[in-house]
Amino acid sequence: MNIDELKNTWNEDIADKTPEISIEQKNKINLPLEKVRKNMRAEFWWIIAIFVFVFLVCSVCQPFKLQLYITVLVASMLIVTIFFFSKFFKLYNDISNTELNTYESLKDLVNQLNLNKQYYLSYYISFAPFLVCEILIVLEFIPWPTPPGETKIALILISSVIGGLFLLFLVGRFWFHRYYGRYIKHIEGLLEELRV
Repeated sequence: MNIDELKNTWNEDIADKTPEISIEQKNKINLPLEKVRKNMRAEFWWIIAIFVFVFLVCSVCQPFKLQLYITVLVASMLIVTIFFFSKFFKLYNDISNTELNTYESLKDLVNQLNLNKQYYLSYYISFAPFLVCEILIVLEFIPWPTPPGETKIALILISSVIGGLFLLFLVGRFWFHRYYGRYIKHIEGLLEELRV
């Protein structure tokens, strides 16, 4: 057997093991992918609008020390957001330019979506320290009629942090499931259909 015959046999074996995705299946996959892309675009513009609004609010805060603390905190949040959105933008480009011709390419896409699910959850978790700092700043600058005791400040801080983290967790899970998770599950279901 010469090398050309061996190459042809190898290519036939690979072609037999990698099932092709039909046009009907591609259409089923493209609909949830388009929804994911649409939601990613919308979320990107909402985040920009939120940061513009927050920086405008920061510009009118008084006294200057409060304005400085909040501006630095929001700028730090913006840096974290830029980092994570660069990861999301990479996924956005990948799913926009994906050639879904084989089972393996669809499997790779599902792996990328699941990896970005972890990025998304990490994005929400990364806001925990910012939440703590915001609560500390607010507690420091609230004009109390009578200065509260240390125990009262500690109780307010601890309950606010626990409540805020729980709320952040719930909102993050709900948001991800509503705008991305159900479409990822749909694509994973199509992957399971192709496996059979």
